[in-house]
Amino acid sequence: MQLSLIKHQGCATPFLRHLLDFRVCQTRQRSQGCKIACTVIRHRWMKRAPVFCTHNTTNKMISTQADKENIDMSKFPVERIRNFSIIAHIDHGKSTLADRLLELTGAIATTDKNKQVLDKLQVERERGITVKAQTASLFYKYQGQTYLLNLIDTPGHVDFSYEVSRSISACQGVLLIVDANQIDLKNADPERVEKQIEKVFDIPTEECIRISAKLGTNVEQVLQEVVKRLPPPTFKKEDPFKALVFDSNFDHYRGVVANIALFGGYLSKGDRIISAYLGKSYEVNELGLLRPDEHPTDRLYAGQVGYVIAGMKEVKEAQIGDTLYHQKHLVEAFPGFKPAKAMVFAGMYPMDQSDYSALRSAVEKLTLNDSSVTVQRDSSLALGAGWRLGFLGLLHMEVFNQRLEQEYNASVIVTAPTVPYKAILSSAKLIKEHGKEEITIVNPAQFPDRSVVKEYLEPMVMGTIITPDDYIGKIMSICLNRRAVQKNMVYIDDHRVMMKYLFPLNEIVVDFYDLLKSMSSGYASFDYEDAGYQAAHVIKMDILLNGKPVEELTTIVHKDRAYSAGKAMCERLQDAIPRQMFEIAVQAAIGSKVIARETIKAYKKNVLAKCYGGDITRKMKLLKKQAEGKKKMRYVGTVQVPKDAFINVLKRKDK
Repeated sequence: MQLSLIKHQGCATPFLRHLLDFRVCQTRQRSQGCKIACTVIRHRWMKRAPVFCTHNTTNKMISTQADKENIDMSKFPVERIRNFSIIAHIDHGKSTLADRLLELTGAIATTDKNKQVLDKLQVERERGITVKAQTASLFYKYQGQTYLLNLIDTPGHVDFSYEVSRSISACQGVLLIVDANQIDLKNADPERVEKQIEKVFDIPTEECIRISAKLGTNVEQVLQEVVKRLPPPTFKKEDPFKALVFDSNFDHYRGVVANIALFGGYLSKGDRIISAYLGKSYEVNELGLLRPDEHPTDRLYAGQVGYVIAGMKEVKEAQIGDTLYHQKHLVEAFPGFKPAKAMVFAGMYPMDQSDYSALRSAVEKLTLNDSSVTVQRDSSLALGAGWRLGFLGLLHMEVFNQRLEQEYNASVIVTAPTVPYKAILSSAKLIKEHGKEEITIVNPAQFPDRSVVKEYLEPMVMGTIITPDDYIGKIMSICLNRRAVQKNMVYIDDHRVMMKYLFPLNEIVVDFYDLLKSMSSGYASFDYEDAGYQAAHVIKMDILLNGKPVEELTTIVHKDRAYSAGKAMCERLQDAIPRQMFEIAVQAAIGSKVIARETIKAYKKNVLAKCYGGDITRKMKLLKKQAEGKKKMRYVGTVQVPKDAFINVLKRKDK
């Protein structure tokens, strides 16, 4: 399976183009049975080096025993430092390549058990994907000199693009990985992939390295080319100390552990440093490298990447993008990272309101580690106090929820995901109340009535689909069903097509990716980027259970699809909600008008089981009494909606 990659002047893949603007410098060595095309690329402002030849050099790695000793970081001048990330689409073998690089440099012992070594989270192990960028410092001996290679393994899914953009800020180049066959199948065709790269991105096929991360073929060649092709940092240890906080996490005993990249000077244990964001002063308690586990050192120097623990006990003290500098030398702060733009919003509430404080602490600590999540206080009549959280996608939301449960033992209710709509108000009173004419709605329950609105706007995205031409008809059909408008379609080779569609974000956010994979037997890829807002005829649809609106199931739908959407949601709720001792009426309503209804039948006890003949009036009396009890229960009973129903009710099957 071949997926999209970077173009040197303008990439056709939104995900990678959004993160990077690089010029590509590639090299190639041919060998039999190789599965993966690997590209070494450098920043756009770097001068492109000429095509080079392969050198057969015997390299010796520093042993793991040396790692246990104190490492003198002053022995690594800036000229012998390389900071790089691994960039690729999902399931292209980034973590597998990282495992081989760790083994080759002696950072970990070579064993068959080395699988996803840098994927440390339980959710990463269970799902088999990378969701959190991880750093590892490698020592590599090349041509008689030892180099310090700082590797950052990044996620491949578009929902975690913010992790990638932050990681790149600490690097001078990246390895771009393109899987030429997807999981080492027999039909590997590297030649065809190279031709695609040349046709789409104008990169000569002679400039690729073919490797197999699974088998370890030519992986050492990658390290050699990293040393030869990627530029060293341009910082000086003589300059005042200045460091960028590009990641952080919270340790229960030690407080905040910040990952930093030094852009000048050096940092020693015991130094007093200041946070440019808060202006607070801290004493450095511990600092060191990640190999990939923490390895304390006495100092870190300009151009190096490591971690620092400075007694930050509060989550709010560690801000991603913050600048750290020495107390005696004031420096100009970094501009910081551009905040992530949330694409999906959902309400999050504790199962029990008594757990609110504990859940708040857990959310604060987890958002320190995942700063792309936006948090806003919210409340619900049914669920109590909680938060309205913004995510980069549905997978991002599911992973965040799973991490809360696994890492903090938090039990939460997550409402149906929604996208941010906009409304242009016509009511002078509301304009005065909000202070502006255009407002953004992230909670469907707060959707303003049509009578006070000039126009509704819905978010749009430009989606890029790359697929074998055998599936064009099916994919065009599902795109049409999702109100997509085709913008472009080109053949990138004899058998693969790249299609661009303008989608309403609401149509793709829940289940479009899964459906696309199903329709194309897993061969199609899908990326999207923000395309602004567009006027739309949308309305608010309420879901009623026994006549009572369930705020958490309120959704925004297109006017032309209101009936079909309401009927489908009622049917799915009928399947999702377990039967009760009383009858449950599931209704979809627009305003006061009910447009769809399903009924969940009640469990019924046989009250006549003990009656053996006798007067019929006795049986009728028992049945009447039972019916009255059921009716009473229906009015006073509480309908329990399962947690997974909030997401499952939004999924639909396109025919």
